Amino acid sequence: MDSTALVRDKSSKTSYEAIKPWIDRALAVVMLLVSAPLILVSLLLVRSTSRGPSLYTQRRLGLAGKVFTIYKIRTMYQDSECHSGPRWCVPGDPRVTPVGRFLRRCHLDELPQLINILKGDMSLVGPRPERPEFLAQLERALPNYRQRLNVRPGLTGLAQVQLPPDEDLLSVRRKLSYDLCYAERMNLWLDVRLILATALRCSGVSFVGIGRIFRLPLPDSERGPDSLVTDSSLTSKLIVPESYVGLN
Repeated sequence: MDSTALVRDKSSKTSYEAIKPWIDRALAVVMLLVSAPLILVSLLLVRSTSRGPSLYTQRRLGLAGKVFTIYKIRTMYQDSECHSGPRWCVPGDPRVTPVGRFLRRCHLDELPQLINILKGDMSLVGPRPERPEFLAQLERALPNYRQRLNVRPGLTGLAQVQLPPDEDLLSVRRKLSYDLCYAERMNLWLDVRLILATALRCSGVSFVGIGRIFRLPLPDSERGPDSLVTDSSLTSKLIVPESYVGLN
């Protein structure tokens, strides 16, 4: 992978892009201190209600395609992929535990990613971090997919607060246009709005309502992928088994 081709030229880097990692780290420290009790209770609930450790790790793609390890609270039954096989996560997925459904609904399972922000792997706002195993397949179907690696992946983002989770290739295609829109228009005011929008989304406000309240930008019709290649190998193989780590 040619990582140098993915990073913007230094001369085109905005002042906000230069300070954004420091803002991210400062806010992540505050959020970790505030959310530490919630994280601890969530970990204990997972440990006490289902077999297996409370945390899991997974490889994801960061800025310029650099692979890093992401941290999340486990929401599925341990070794659930062994029974269902790799497939998309869908609403009402039986692999998700009862506690996991609650954690996902409140997005509490995402909070350990604040550690990734402190490490510089992620940003508070940016595209959702993708699995490296799927990059080649997704690039075949979505020619512009690699462009989303021009910015750090985020805990939340324009696509995350405007669209539901990925369920198929068409939903990935639509989210890509939002990711590219964010990469093009990234600025402090947009990030502030997206962080506030995330809070409302976690409280149950609709995607449409969030867009209207915060006047979030929409991607131009030309900004999405140029074509969508039908590839049966992509329709049900974009989930890999979770690699679990124990709770110390």
